Amino acid sequence: MDIHQILRQLPHRYPILLVDRVVSLDSGKRIVAIKNVTINEPYFMGHFPHRPVMPGVLMLEAMAQAAALLAFEMQGVTPDNKTVYYFAGIDGARFKRPVEPGDQLKLDVSLERMKAGIFKFKGRTLVGEELACEAELMCTMRSVA
Repeated sequence: MDIHQILRQLPHRYPILLVDRVVSLDSGKRIVAIKNVTINEPYFMGHFPHRPVMPGVLMLEAMAQAAALLAFEMQGVTPDNKTVYYFAGIDGARFKRPVEPGDQLKLDVSLERMKAGIFKFKGRTLVGEELACEAELMCTMRSVA
């Protein structure tokens, strides 16, 4: 899935769109996506000027966006202006290494279960083969007026 297909699925836009490409998608099971981290990211001006590091919360957000793409594909839906995909919870978040400009994040997200409209995912971000972040994510889709 290239950036054009991602933009049709996710409502996020610059500077919060954090998925650049989907490398593989196993329907209802797993998605692997890429986020290219560049010095041009707006958060690097303040986090931190002397040593730019990607905020951990944005790694979690990137995994959630990949999870949304998996959920939408699994359900065969394209979200519209009346649908929002929300975090319902984050458990066991651990940050193992800093992510810096020039790194490429591999977002590896697997569906653990879906019950009553709540999705539970296990997500990991890697730089090369090194684990940068891991967490369990709970997300849900809701209609908005």
